[in-house]
Amino acid sequence: MRDEEIKALFDQQAAGYDKQWAGMAPIREALYLLLDALFIDLPSDARILCVGTGTGAEIAHMAERFPGWRFTALDPSGAMLEVCRQRAEHGRFAERCDFHEGYLDTLAPGAAYDGATCFLVSQFLLESAVRTGFFGQIAQRLKPGGLLASVDLAADIQSPAYEVLLPGWMTLMSAAGVDAQMLERVRAAYARDVAVLPAQRVAGIIQAAGFEAPVQFFQAGLMLGWVSRRAADA
Repeated sequence: MRDEEIKALFDQQAAGYDKQWAGMAPIREALYLLLDALFIDLPSDARILCVGTGTGAEIAHMAERFPGWRFTALDPSGAMLEVCRQRAEHGRFAERCDFHEGYLDTLAPGAAYDGATCFLVSQFLLESAVRTGFFGQIAQRLKPGGLLASVDLAADIQSPAYEVLLPGWMTLMSAAGVDAQMLERVRAAYARDVAVLPAQRVAGIIQAAGFEAPVQFFQAGLMLGWVSRRAADA
């Protein structure tokens, strides 16, 4: 699936996206709890780049938790970004946000950010070299020592563990209220449009992009999270 096809898919889902995935909120809240602990030492006036922010759930969380921070909400889907904007206006933190429709290469260059988030985005980049370049663009926009929290689906799909985790993950989504049509889309995407790689390979891709060795801090089923610090010489 090409970039424009993925963008169109998220444009179509934007209005009902949060409702569709509401049942998975406990996983999201656990992730955000750990994110708070990882980002707690960033400056009180930190600038945070949220890559592929979608409807802006992580921005809403961080904006409440860290009232001095400013955010750049980056997403290629204008419809998703509009939901993010409405969330920010409703939460009264829109004045602390810059909304940017597009990809990383459309952002102004320069190391301007203290931290970045990238949740369930890089997995759609099927070629490892392209994925490395994607993380490299994030590294280039972080200040030296800046932190990246990233989450992607990851597993060794040839391992016995995957044969346990995949059905369990699908059952979890079904129990959380994700409808049958969406589950079928997800199942098809995992086979065709998502690069589910072993955790060590994902970490290696991030490190090769200009980060110190990533540290895994989160796992829920097939969702794994890493925190990575921009290398001084990136």
